[in-house]
Amino acid sequence: MNDYVLSIDQGTTSTRAVVFDRSGAIIASAQKEHRQYFPEAGWVEHDAAEIWRNTREVISKAVTEADISRSQLTALGITNQRETTVVWDRETGEPIHRAIVWQDTRTQSIIDELAESDGVERFKERTGLPLATYFAGPKIRWILDHVEGSRERAEAGELAFGTMDSWLIWQLTGGRNGGIHITDVTNASRTLLMNIDTLDWNHEICEAIGVPPAMLPEIRSSSEVYATAHERSGIEGVPLAGILGDQQAATVGQACFSPGQGKNTYGTGNFMLMNTGEELVHNDQGLLTTIAYQFGEQKPVYALEGSIAVTGSLIQWLRDNLGLIEDASESETRAKRVRDHGGAYVVPAFSGLFAPYWRPEARGVLVGLTRYVNADHICRAALESVAFQSAEVVEAMNASASEELTELKVDGGMVVNDLLMQFQADILGVDVVRPEVFETTALGAAYAAGLATEYWASTEELSQNWREGARWSPAMDPEDRQQRLAEWKKAVTRSFDWVD
Repeated sequence: MNDYVLSIDQGTTSTRAVVFDRSGAIIASAQKEHRQYFPEAGWVEHDAAEIWRNTREVISKAVTEADISRSQLTALGITNQRETTVVWDRETGEPIHRAIVWQDTRTQSIIDELAESDGVERFKERTGLPLATYFAGPKIRWILDHVEGSRERAEAGELAFGTMDSWLIWQLTGGRNGGIHITDVTNASRTLLMNIDTLDWNHEICEAIGVPPAMLPEIRSSSEVYATAHERSGIEGVPLAGILGDQQAATVGQACFSPGQGKNTYGTGNFMLMNTGEELVHNDQGLLTTIAYQFGEQKPVYALEGSIAVTGSLIQWLRDNLGLIEDASESETRAKRVRDHGGAYVVPAFSGLFAPYWRPEARGVLVGLTRYVNADHICRAALESVAFQSAEVVEAMNASASEELTELKVDGGMVVNDLLMQFQADILGVDVVRPEVFETTALGAAYAAGLATEYWASTEELSQNWREGARWSPAMDPEDRQQRLAEWKKAVTRSFDWVD
């Protein structure tokens, strides 16, 4: 009997394989980090070949830990860091350049060039996205501009582009020996190349950005049986049946299936999505219009998204660059030593500011310093910056939606930090709720795959799986809340106009 679903969660810092049962509980998991490359200021790269090797390794470890055989896996789902861009040779299977990560800002000159005539919203009506270094299309252009001979090879169909889902699916289904080249609507919606309404590649935009359509994957729904895994995957014959970008996967994992429901994921960055149903909602509050999911032949479900570039990676910066902490969990320990941030604010605009500002020229600042401020205050200010940034996205969501947020569902690695979650509730003025299974990104990919293979019967069954694990209610005085938000907004303005 096929009793389990396997999920691959390919993230910004690591790759994980997780085995789930029918209740959505984790049976076993395995995780492995990959190297981060920073060849120049603002550049972030990954080795796609290393990520593929890690994927095979964690699949094997998770299945072994679960003490099951591959015949007990009913389906495989994949979720991934979204805009990270890989271009590879179809014949050799080798990437022609390191993967350019979603945080990377090297394409700003391309963005400036594209925005000269009609501004940063040139393609927004058709794609739901502003022109920004965040998205995959300009990253493809950069690779083709800088790897000799690659443009001609791309136009001839010799090269393939993919976000990390496409790269791994190609490998899992055979690679150069018959691997399929596909993506799903959620990942395609993050390229700046897909029509947000018709869900197909826009050849006019491809030409404007400089991306040959011959290198693009086929766009499919988020939940259908695409192929079966090749023997090289270690789980030969298992149906590959679900694909979701990581933030959309977390939305599914949180069972946000009705319009108005939303979640906030605390990872390398923070990403808040609100389900808007089958209605495509454009806004002027700095939010993105994106695809939440599409299950099989059903109509696509849309979402508004607020993307924040630096949250969890700020804590890594405290550890790796400043040496203030030895482990991420120590940030909470040190922050609890002081009663507040001591007047200091950290605005981590390391890659510019994403939602709701979209200021690529901004850079990180630490303001409000006096001799009173110590390392503990800085740790607390760093944690509080995560909550402040999310509060500004909630403010934009409330201005765009018909009803204001009444509680915030949260997930991701940082939600184990009780101090942060309490401060998030305080600064929002609404309850913050964490599910029992808060690794919802991997769970969402499993759900998509399980729906396609009828392991789960419906989204109603998935909603019944959701169970509350913890809740934080606001305890901050409203006047104090407003003062702190005003000071935060003032600190944010100090990060503007740093790069000419």
